[in-house]
Amino acid sequence: MKKVCMVVAYHPFMDARIFKKEAKSLQKKGYKVTMIVPRMNGSLFDIDGTPFRHNYRSKIFTYEGIKIITYNSESSTSLNKVLSDVGVWESQGFNHPLVQLAMKEDADIYHTHEYLSLFAGIGIKRLMKKQKGKDVKLIYDSHELTPDPLSTRYTKEANDNLKQKLLIMLDEVDYVITVSESIKEWYVSHKPGLPVEVIFNSPPLAKNHRPKEYISPKLIMGFEGNLEGKQNSKQKIIEITDICSKKIDFQFKVIGGSRFNDALTVPSHLQSKIILTGWVDYHTIPQHMKEIDIGWVNLENVDQSLNYDYAMPNKFFSYLNNGIPVVVNKCHDMEQFIQRHQCGVVLEKKNATAQDYADVLLSLNKNRKKLKLMGENGRKAMENLYSWEKMEVRLFAVYEKLI
Repeated sequence: MKKVCMVVAYHPFMDARIFKKEAKSLQKKGYKVTMIVPRMNGSLFDIDGTPFRHNYRSKIFTYEGIKIITYNSESSTSLNKVLSDVGVWESQGFNHPLVQLAMKEDADIYHTHEYLSLFAGIGIKRLMKKQKGKDVKLIYDSHELTPDPLSTRYTKEANDNLKQKLLIMLDEVDYVITVSESIKEWYVSHKPGLPVEVIFNSPPLAKNHRPKEYISPKLIMGFEGNLEGKQNSKQKIIEITDICSKKIDFQFKVIGGSRFNDALTVPSHLQSKIILTGWVDYHTIPQHMKEIDIGWVNLENVDQSLNYDYAMPNKFFSYLNNGIPVVVNKCHDMEQFIQRHQCGVVLEKKNATAQDYADVLLSLNKNRKKLKLMGENGRKAMENLYSWEKMEVRLFAVYEKLI
């Protein structure tokens, strides 16, 4: 039985992509899967950022058949040595608990998920060869493009350094997995010989699906995901609801929403119009989606983030999976997908206002046949091409090539 070690720098251990999709699929396929995951201030944390105060206290435990090994993320800053001269990497950068614990697992394939866990993976691969004489395979699962060439988070000098170090690390990577076609093209353009596979953040196909009929006079827009720190999106939810509910029977349903310390405050006059489910179990999302008529994706500051322009978010596929057409602001990859499959509407603005969205919704409300057709097109695309059942075939193919 081949051993796989998921190497994680900051994602929660029950992350939908890492644990619920990839790790569980590999386990099902017959791989022995271990995950090495961080504790923050001594605690593991839920997908909404809430720390587990009383659960999962053991350093090592088994969860749904997968071995979970934990470490304190604050215990060492050595992973930050990635930005130092390459000559000091082995002397100062690879003494991190993430590297040491991963090596003890003696896995065949190490699957990393962030820029810093990739650096840990470089250390694992080098030290496994030096100390144990074992050639291991290294996967970089690039959930986003780091560094983002358009981001103003870092200075140009820091961004250039991050990119230079990434290109050096990629020379030791055996396979890159990423989440959109444009991010794949970025990697291939910089490293033409590097094998790259796109595995979209799509859910398992929703069971017992029934196409929506759009016969109710009410129109319900839905949002799935995280609103933490996204004040513009929160304000737009309120404004869209205010505008639309004055003209039609309208509600806005938020599945997930804000994290535990960052609540969405709904004005009193819209209390009955904005439905907040809070964070729900991953497997119950299709049930919560049943009453939603249109799904909303609003990515802020697209002109300052290549990741947003290239994004194919979980929520995008979640809507389509449940036969729900999508409305999005102008982002390259989602726009191309929507045009290809005729499953939604793209606004002609990167920074769309609440009024822009409301105008589209009020127009679509008058054309229920179009809504129904777009929803059916999206569901067919998921059934035929994009559901997790299709994506895990790609995942297995990557692993089989490496083995």
